[in-house]
Amino acid sequence: MKYKFLPLLAILLFLINCSVKKDIGSTNIYEVKLDTLTMFDKARGRKIPVAFFSPKTEKKIPGQQVVIFSHGYGANHGGDYLIYSYLTENLASKGYFVVSIQHELPTDALIPMEGKPQTVRMPFWERGVENILFVLKEIKKSKPELDYRHLTLIGHSNGGDMTALFANKYPNLIYKIITMDNRRMYLPKTAIPKIYTLRSNDYPADEGVLPNEAEQEKFNITIQFTNINHGTMDDKGNDEERKTLNSFIEGYLNEK
Repeated sequence: MKYKFLPLLAILLFLINCSVKKDIGSTNIYEVKLDTLTMFDKARGRKIPVAFFSPKTEKKIPGQQVVIFSHGYGANHGGDYLIYSYLTENLASKGYFVVSIQHELPTDALIPMEGKPQTVRMPFWERGVENILFVLKEIKKSKPELDYRHLTLIGHSNGGDMTALFANKYPNLIYKIITMDNRRMYLPKTAIPKIYTLRSNDYPADEGVLPNEAEQEKFNITIQFTNINHGTMDDKGNDEERKTLNSFIEGYLNEK
């Protein structure tokens, strides 16, 4: 007699599981909390301002993924890590834990505008890579419950060059990268990590930065062209441009 209840029990447990599961890919929209602090890398004697955009919720989000964002070049004026709020806040509202890093400090040398970029700008990109690596290690200590197996790096322009270099140097630490119109640093020609790049309509990448068609197919690399200017991929973009970029990025993040 008791065995008649087993199918009903199985269905009930399934429905309960579906109702409580809160995956990153779900349709939940959260309020967003912004926290800022300045980390300090003792080994390099360097301050690293960071902003954390996180879902405002009392319950933990199972499998909460991490996105680390790197801004475009701001000529050391500061505050660049906060001017992509249309993107960072949107991702946090969908359940991601988003970290935005301020890579430039007022005391830093300005980025070189003459000479071969892949040579003269490499020390600046390497510094950015070290910033990302340090911040990643620190948040792993403070928030070990997050899903670091599916870590995504996103970067615009010069920050995209840093992101591409990080993927070249530490491919096993990240799951995906999304570069927003990086123009100088070569994208890795590899399947690990997964590579997606959004391109502007006004500035071409340097020769060799983007993989050719055969490499795109071989390594499953996606190059997405847009009608958006390079300089309006931050908060200066209009509502339609922001919506377009968010849609492309969310879609790629949701791909398996």
